[in-house]
Amino acid sequence: MGDPKRHRKKYVTPRKPWDKVRLEREAQLVVRYGLRNKRELWRFENILRKYRRVARDLLSKINLPGREGEIARAKAKAVIEKLVRLGILEEESTLDDILNLNVENFLERRLQTIVYRQGLAKTIRQARQLITHGHIAIDGRRVTSPSYMVERDEETKIGFYLNSPFSR
Repeated sequence: MGDPKRHRKKYVTPRKPWDKVRLEREAQLVVRYGLRNKRELWRFENILRKYRRVARDLLSKINLPGREGEIARAKAKAVIEKLVRLGILEEESTLDDILNLNVENFLERRLQTIVYRQGLAKTIRQARQLITHGHIAIDGRRVTSPSYMVERDEETKIGFYLNSPFSR
């Protein structure tokens, strides 16, 4: 199992560390979404990679006859429902839509991005600062993690924390 005090890496570093095209693309994403470092970007790329792998596996098993096909269809429905709840996919999506996702779809659902897009902060960097300093709350509950994945139903409940000077 592993030591509970020891955290595992949640990202995978790129295979080619000095690939110019990748470095330029990553630098643009870090600036556009106000990420602290590229590890945050790599973490979301890893999440995307996992969902794409699950979708490929389920696509290969979904048409099998008998019990295996039923299990695969149930798992596919659960994965799609989770991504719809997160606001990454639309209601009538399929496994093929999961394969068409990119990392920007996940970065758009971060709390930092949504706070900036709703106009609670003037810049994406200010949104990060407001969140880490405890000025932002979701449904009255303070959230201090800028990379918190906001679900679709929580999106309308984002506002300033009750005791924050910004709430006046």
